[in-house]
Amino acid sequence: MRVLDDEERLDWLQLIRTDSIGPITFHRLIKKYGSAAKALSALPDLSTKAGRKRMLRPASRDEARQEIEIANDIGARLIAHCEPDYPALLRAIADPPPLIYVCGDVALFQQPGIAIIGARNASAAGRKFARSLAGDLGAEGITVISGLARGIDGAAHEAAIETGTIAVVGGGVDVIYPPEHAELTQTIASRGVLMSERPPNYQPTARDFPRRNRLISGLSRGVVVIEAAAKSGTLITARFALEQGRDVFAVPGSPLDPRCAGANNLIRDGATLVQDVQDILTALAEQTTSAGLAQKNLFSLDDDGRDFSEFTSENLNEDASQALRDLVLESLSYTPVHRDDLIRDLNASPSLIIDALLDLALSGEAEEVSGGQFARIASEHY
Repeated sequence: MRVLDDEERLDWLQLIRTDSIGPITFHRLIKKYGSAAKALSALPDLSTKAGRKRMLRPASRDEARQEIEIANDIGARLIAHCEPDYPALLRAIADPPPLIYVCGDVALFQQPGIAIIGARNASAAGRKFARSLAGDLGAEGITVISGLARGIDGAAHEAAIETGTIAVVGGGVDVIYPPEHAELTQTIASRGVLMSERPPNYQPTARDFPRRNRLISGLSRGVVVIEAAAKSGTLITARFALEQGRDVFAVPGSPLDPRCAGANNLIRDGATLVQDVQDILTALAEQTTSAGLAQKNLFSLDDDGRDFSEFTSENLNEDASQALRDLVLESLSYTPVHRDDLIRDLNASPSLIIDALLDLALSGEAEEVSGGQFARIASEHY
């Protein structure tokens, strides 16, 4: 770990703000070239080699400098993935944001955290339980993490102000959303932590909230779901938690209340039932350094029988590289798919699959979407 100097910080910001460069692509480029500055210099040549019709140009350095100046003016700090103050648990997920903006006390990142999430249109009973659970967790020295949404999120944050709470937002750290949480947002920024991977002044859209959700689970040792419909954004966070090897907890509710269907389904599928804080503390005590299920690399031949299992980045020849690239592109559709699904389905090492995805992103044939997902893009769009 190391602290970036001012010029390196600008390099990192330019690279991640470049079109088609998401967290996975960013980290792969850093690994390949050794620094963001070298990766930025290589982008035009990479675009040409990948056959991109429009040259992939780095984001403006002046715009990057202006972004940091605005952040400084509002009291937000930009922390890089390689720096000591970056949250350790978040650093370990598959697609950690290279840079995060933070307002507040970064020491909270060092404490164990539990996420409490749930319905925006929560019942009075649901909000009461969220407040009670958040207070009890705080009394045990556990930071409460949530997304500052209406309902369960807001109730959990409010109850944890005194003991420590982290709010992960979908827009810029200076953007108040929802409007009724203006005072709560300011309180968290001064007494807790307000965090975002988005630039200041950024207004969130629907696609930003799944991106935010992976950060909520990534920061946490476990996620508690209180009231969630059968199809809700809350369950996206629970899915991210499972992918990241975090514990998933759920509070049971009435089968007559549609707001409880998602939480009840999680319990049916194996989530830990929560009736009080002790259920969570017991699970945390049982966690080991190898938390989560070990994922096996199970590969199978694709339909055409092509097997890339014997290849590495050192012995992959040009023909095999092109064949693997074509295979990965064939496996993509216009509906985003997680890179881990591709790794499971294709008979090649994870590093080669990721290299192929990087090549496709640079060529404009695929794009990195939220939470480590990739999708094919129409030719007229690049």
